[in-house]
Amino acid sequence: MAQQILIVDDDPTQRRLMESVITRLGFRAVQAGGGKEALEILTDPAGADIAVVLLDLNMPEVSGIDVLEELRPQRPTLPVIVLTAQGGIDTVVGAMRAGADDFIVKPASPERVQVSIQNAMKLTALSGEVTRLRKKSDGNMGFEDLIGHSTAMGEVVALGQRAVQSNIPILITGESGVGKEVIARAIQGAGERAGKPFVTVNCGALPENLVESILFGHEKGAFTGATDKHTGKFQEANGGTLFLDEVGELPSDMQVKLLRALQEGEVDPVGAKKSMKVDVRIISATNKDLMAMVGTGEFREDLYYRLNVFPMDIPPLRNRKEDIPLLMDHFISRFAVEEGKKIVGIDAAALEVLADYTWPGNIRQLENSVYRAVVLCDAEALSIRDFPQIAQFMDVPLPPPEAVNLETRLVTQAQPAAERPSLDDVPLRVPTEAEDLLGHVRAVAGDGHLRSLDDIEGEMIRMAIDRYAGHMSEVARRLGIGRSTLYRKVRDLGLEPKGEAAG
Repeated sequence: MAQQILIVDDDPTQRRLMESVITRLGFRAVQAGGGKEALEILTDPAGADIAVVLLDLNMPEVSGIDVLEELRPQRPTLPVIVLTAQGGIDTVVGAMRAGADDFIVKPASPERVQVSIQNAMKLTALSGEVTRLRKKSDGNMGFEDLIGHSTAMGEVVALGQRAVQSNIPILITGESGVGKEVIARAIQGAGERAGKPFVTVNCGALPENLVESILFGHEKGAFTGATDKHTGKFQEANGGTLFLDEVGELPSDMQVKLLRALQEGEVDPVGAKKSMKVDVRIISATNKDLMAMVGTGEFREDLYYRLNVFPMDIPPLRNRKEDIPLLMDHFISRFAVEEGKKIVGIDAAALEVLADYTWPGNIRQLENSVYRAVVLCDAEALSIRDFPQIAQFMDVPLPPPEAVNLETRLVTQAQPAAERPSLDDVPLRVPTEAEDLLGHVRAVAGDGHLRSLDDIEGEMIRMAIDRYAGHMSEVARRLGIGRSTLYRKVRDLGLEPKGEAAG
């Protein structure tokens, strides 16, 4: 889904010109004919989807400065780029003091607008990530930081908000990768223990001979190798929350000691002469059926009921597909900034395929898939070609490289087909009938074995350079790669483009 940019200008001609630039960059343009209309859009619930505002300063009734002064208290992090024909220093200083993020003097070149928008989005993404990490580190992450507005997630949030009202032990169940720890952090951040320690223990990764020491601590000299006193996880979490992830993996002997710690509110460090009182809220999580494990004797029944006082089940991603576009936007923005890529979103066709995928690894798999796609993508929007494994699983045929071009991929659904940019004006040498029969890349060599990917890629590049008469910009677009990548591959292959090599 293309990100939305609000264009605020009382001149219809300027709005149309800016809309053309915005659309070609792959964004969806939303127009406002004045400051009053802009504020109505931005204060409406639908206005939360606006990513950047292009704001004219000189407008009748409600000026750009008035818009900034009213907008900033409500949307302090929304990037605003001011456009004006008056580029005096006083005007610039006034706009910046009012809260503008950038300043562009009309008439603005498309390149200048593009750079300003991308810089604003990068800054927003970085600020959001820093804020999220700070809140996570400080134990202040709340339910408002969760990504997802599906009905299923709404029920989870409502249940979590009720759990916040007390220190009741919580057992969070759900498949691997659904975000159980994130929910646990939101419960702490919304309650009275916000800002207190949040200590995570992966019970499945604890060495069996060190489980007791890690959870409860030990004294110096308590056993061979105990050269120093060690504070256990219970003591680290004192006053805050202890998150026992994959609690079903705990060994049987440790289940007994954990039960005592929960019942008595105190722990016995290994080698200590007396117990230590601790004030810890317990939130446990598992992707296993603990009740079934109780039936087989793998998990203690009394411990199960001690942990499962307030059960919460997190639905898998396949049951809340409405959240996929929001999660995709979040991860694309984050990884594009981290990797220094100019990627602004994902095309509608790819998003439709990804929304129908079952995502067995849930949000963790989605995050890793987007990360890989962003790293490999050389265009300004992700397409289904950037998710080859998912496309193969879904039996979706990948378009040939020559069919992929940036302008077509970035067209938004709101843009009429007649207005979509075309590349048909680039010279295309029509092959003869004999050449057309040979104009297919062979996958099998003469000896009957598959050819290497390098050989196939080289043949494809040679064919594209010949077919597009050496126009390298068009070759790169048709192959779906960046020009710098194309030139590097051409050098590696020892090829020299024909005709206008830089065209």
